[in-house]
Amino acid sequence: MNRWHATTPGWRRARTLKSNPDSAQLPVRQRALEDGKTVYMAVPRLAEPDPFFLLDPDHLADTPRRAASISGASRSARRVAVADLAPVDLVVAGCVAVGEDGARLGKGGGFSDLEFALAVTAGLVGPRTLVVTTVHELQVRPAGTVPTAPHDVPVDLVVTPERVVDCRRRRGPRPAGGIRWSELTDEKIAAIPLLAALRGG
Repeated sequence: MNRWHATTPGWRRARTLKSNPDSAQLPVRQRALEDGKTVYMAVPRLAEPDPFFLLDPDHLADTPRRAASISGASRSARRVAVADLAPVDLVVAGCVAVGEDGARLGKGGGFSDLEFALAVTAGLVGPRTLVVTTVHELQVRPAGTVPTAPHDVPVDLVVTPERVVDCRRRRGPRPAGGIRWSELTDEKIAAIPLLAALRGG
């Protein structure tokens, strides 16, 4: 993530961001901490009752680069429940491929879309929250070529080392939000403590 990308207006305005935990987005999390932004990083596979790491740039046990890694977050961050999160200004999502229309192809687990649905349900993400992905230029595909499902969350901006693609004029509306219980198996719900608690409640 070079300086040109990090100085775009959406980045400058954001004070709090939610990011996936993948190593491909580690430079984004690192830059956010260096710029004084609070980072919420999902626990891999949402496998804990408190499914997010809270990284406070003013209280890190390690350098921003180390703190932004999954292993480093265990030293510099505390795990928090969705109820403990503040509203998010910017969502950073990972992907395998992304269309110039914002259609995003993930790794198949559905966790990124589920994180987004949880945040929407909790009122932490709204229609104006910026959704961004960072990829290599080779991962960007022409509009209309990346398949989507009704629950897939499109991205607003695609950031590569060469350019920023604004997808907002070319994509359809975001999903209404919320958890689509009918699309979740009992096994997946049981594997994610927060989902199990929400369904039980």
